[in-house]
Amino acid sequence: MPIHATAVIDKSAEIDTTADIGPYVIIDGPVRIRAGVRVFPHVYVTGWTDIAEGCEIHPHCVIGHLPQDFHFKGERSYCRIGKNTIIRENTSVHRATLPEGCTIVGESCFLLANTHVAHDAVLGDRVTLISFSAIAGHGQVGDGVTLSSFSGLHQFVRVGELVMVGPGSAVVHDIPPFLLVTDRAVCKGVNLVGMKRASLPSEDIDEIRGMYRNIYRSGRTMSTSVEEMAGSAVTPSGKTFLEFFEHPGKRGIARPVGLRHTDH
Repeated sequence: MPIHATAVIDKSAEIDTTADIGPYVIIDGPVRIRAGVRVFPHVYVTGWTDIAEGCEIHPHCVIGHLPQDFHFKGERSYCRIGKNTIIRENTSVHRATLPEGCTIVGESCFLLANTHVAHDAVLGDRVTLISFSAIAGHGQVGDGVTLSSFSGLHQFVRVGELVMVGPGSAVVHDIPPFLLVTDRAVCKGVNLVGMKRASLPSEDIDEIRGMYRNIYRSGRTMSTSVEEMAGSAVTPSGKTFLEFFEHPGKRGIARPVGLRHTDH
């Protein structure tokens, strides 16, 4: 596949011979573009960025540019895009702030138009960002997560696998795996549709639903419920769910409907 005559390619870039580089693309710096990647017109890729096999980067995307962080001093940092990921128009993925750090987008992700992944964020595989959603710096997003349109993650927030974030949500606290989230990180229930689509066994789904009721609907404090269930998980998904609570992050874990985050 060709490199278009109008594309500007840095001498330090490594472009696989099977990559397709469209008109007016700018590749600036030690970028690596692997086999079968298609870069559409007017894309800007820069820095120590690695775009894996089979990706599509659509018009007017900015990949690997400088982080939007006052603490950044120009150190070397990285941006990596996993295999078969599709990044649609006007999306930006910035490289890390931390020296030798890396912003990571996993495999088979779908970043729709006008989405943003900030510095030092880490996305798992099969993550979907619907148009105008954004992930702030140091955010962590598990496999199979969907962020609906106009939703956003606060800095350092963790989102577990197969979470569905509703439209316009402001995710200011950590979201355990397999849940549905709306508003300001309010947990509304389990993501039953998402779990079934991911072909989770019925045993896993039943255990997660039971654990959710114990933690979010029993009327007891979250910490008490988690302590009582310690070591009780049987299925792989149940263990993943419980482990999320046992290793809290910087932002605290989201509460159920009607309970403020300051309540204990």
